[in-house]
Amino acid sequence: MSWMRNALLKTFKWPVKWLVRSKDIPINISELGLDKAKPVMYLMHNNSVTDQLTLAMSAKRLGLPDPTESFDIEGESYPRCLFLRGTQPLFKKNAASTGIESVFTELFQRHRENATIDLQIVPVYVTWGRAPGKGKPGFTDLITHTATPSWLRKFFIVLFLGRDNFISYSKAVHSRNMAEQRGSDADIAQKLVRLASTHFQRKRQSMTGPTLLEVQERNNAVLGSESVRNAISDEADAKKITPSQARTQALDYLDEIAADYREGLIRFGDRALTFIWNKIYNGISVGHADRVRDLARNGHEIIYVPCHRSHMDYLLLTYVIYHEGLVTPHIAAGINLNFWPAGGIFRRGGAFFLRRSFAGNKLYTAVFKEYLELLFNKGYSVKYYPEGGRSRTGRLIPPKTGMLAMTLQAVIKGVNRPVSIVPVYIGYENVMEVKSYQSELKGKSKKKESPAQIFSAIRKLKNYGHGYVNFGTPINLNQFLDQSVPSWRESISSDPDKKPAWLTPTVNELASSVMTHINTNAAVNGMALTSLCLLSSKNHVLSERELKLAMQAFLDLLNQAPFSQDATLPDSDAVTLLHETLSLERLAVEQDDFGKLISPLKGGAALLTYYRNNIIHLFSLPGLIMAKVFVSTRAEKSLILQLVAALYPLLQKELFLYRNQDEALAYTAELIDTMKKIGLLQQKGKYLAPPESSSEHYNAAWLLSRCMRETFQRYAVVLTLLHKHKSVGRAQLEKQSRDVAERLSALYGISSPEFYDKNVFSSFTAALKENHWLDSDGNGNLCISEESTALRRDVLELVEPEIVQHLETVEV
Repeated sequence: MSWMRNALLKTFKWPVKWLVRSKDIPINISELGLDKAKPVMYLMHNNSVTDQLTLAMSAKRLGLPDPTESFDIEGESYPRCLFLRGTQPLFKKNAASTGIESVFTELFQRHRENATIDLQIVPVYVTWGRAPGKGKPGFTDLITHTATPSWLRKFFIVLFLGRDNFISYSKAVHSRNMAEQRGSDADIAQKLVRLASTHFQRKRQSMTGPTLLEVQERNNAVLGSESVRNAISDEADAKKITPSQARTQALDYLDEIAADYREGLIRFGDRALTFIWNKIYNGISVGHADRVRDLARNGHEIIYVPCHRSHMDYLLLTYVIYHEGLVTPHIAAGINLNFWPAGGIFRRGGAFFLRRSFAGNKLYTAVFKEYLELLFNKGYSVKYYPEGGRSRTGRLIPPKTGMLAMTLQAVIKGVNRPVSIVPVYIGYENVMEVKSYQSELKGKSKKKESPAQIFSAIRKLKNYGHGYVNFGTPINLNQFLDQSVPSWRESISSDPDKKPAWLTPTVNELASSVMTHINTNAAVNGMALTSLCLLSSKNHVLSERELKLAMQAFLDLLNQAPFSQDATLPDSDAVTLLHETLSLERLAVEQDDFGKLISPLKGGAALLTYYRNNIIHLFSLPGLIMAKVFVSTRAEKSLILQLVAALYPLLQKELFLYRNQDEALAYTAELIDTMKKIGLLQQKGKYLAPPESSSEHYNAAWLLSRCMRETFQRYAVVLTLLHKHKSVGRAQLEKQSRDVAERLSALYGISSPEFYDKNVFSSFTAALKENHWLDSDGNGNLCISEESTALRRDVLELVEPEIVQHLETVEV
């Protein structure tokens, strides 16, 4: 390194340290695939002293080598940092060469001479601000926006954007792999430089997004499309108005729908939300974000499809995406959120609004679909919620397929880039709306969103524990279509508005796949696990010791027999986890002569069902196994497998479980072996039995046997009513089932309002039909069958005798 470079680095070290606050992407450097035994070399886009100094600060935080130092190869000193582009001169047109090709040529020559040499080349992209390009640049763009700025422009960049600096690391490239490719050393060096140039261009695109749409360009693209022009003509004919009036109506719809993205608001939101998250959350855990960065690096159109727990989802997921070095998405939001002042803020943050129903309004439908396709084709990432609204129970809601259908139709018409859906699991240790959810489940009307509601919520923001965002395995839509409908390309009609016959079943299959991907990425947290244990106890009270032992047993079970490779578990043990959960002050703790007793707050048992339901699907099979063992005096493994084979298709439909029948049976066998290993089961000859009552694991096993009891009770209600009717309409069966379940809830203290939620009954009857447990008569009624009678016997065995007796006395 030259003396001049050294002098500049020393001169600007402290000013940069004072002016710059950078964010590291990713924070977990294990994603880079580095081997500590091999030397590291950084490859940067710009030859900039300030970029190198910010990288040095980041590297120090992450425990990486200092990029301002040199390292030796066979006695020869090399700079640890190389630059792809030189600094733009102040008064000249072209930047000076950095000599990078000659350095790599020399390095590859050394690789040929010494087979032990292997450098880890880490591309690092440093960006100041995240502003996308504009069709009409403003004054600030002239000062701060350029790919390779001069020292004067860099001064203003650091001054204005020093607090919005991002250091984005990419996975290491091994020089040995490059050196072994065909061609001369100079050719390989040129190839590496070309690949690096493309990589940095894609990196910039993934962080800032495409050039912003001008309003006129947006209007011309949407209103000038064939489908919207046809819809305008049809609207004019149907309503007896002029085409100009119909076009004005279409433009009004577009103004109602379209986002008005402002990067300045995103930067302000980042600062505001960082303050809020630090105030109300103990931390935000992010899982599998590398999957999305890989998609962005490979030029995919990304569509985020998360579950919907809270209004916080809009902010939390966008915040996480921004901090993972990705462009913030355009968000599909319900029109109910378009109220002053929130509507304008959301719109400038990238929200576009849609009505709850498109039915009967062909013009609105055409405008919305064309706007969505425009976003895809321009390269904007998009986010929408397949459930259509927030879950009031904590379970996933059966998906609404409208947005997914429009997405597939856009792919069929042709999107310029590969399109991938990214399912996202969002979880919280505390949801601010949970009390209102319980009221709505009991029949109270949903409150309309308003400014007063927002300010009321803000005042209550405190001590919300941890937030969790896990990115699921992406679904490449072209590959999905190739697998589901191999001939889909040949079946496309020349009429863009005509739906192919296979579209609806394919969309339903896609929707189911998205929901199972979401649940596959569940995040177990302290509040959810504590709620599961407390609600499984008979009186919703456990001693501190019992609760710790049960939580640790459940963590051990999921660690040794994982629900999935993508589900995430807490890093801490049960003792620490319970301590952190109690610090949220959402549970009652009483002290008696024997120790602490832990229970829900007064009247709060129903609230805990929300958190339990976030993870109940992880315990569905363990709970079924243990329930069978406790009610059976001779529980052979083969009988348990038979019961799982019978009930799993129903659980799979209701809880969006990802395993098929054979995989579920294999997992059941794995669970049984693991339960025996950790003491939740014992083998007595050829039979399985609970632990001895004197065992410290007995209480955990008993709690596990009860965690699915409400599900089995619901099944018993439906199957018993069907048994009594012999033949009944589906709507009548579901309504009577809800009425009976509500009565049982009052009689036996079942504290879960979701126990009689219409969605779960609808899902169960649908699963019975799909799996051919029921027959149908000529009037379309559901009829009892031998299979459903046998299923009822199996289910009643898992239900408390008093509830079975009550069901037998119900009159229909």
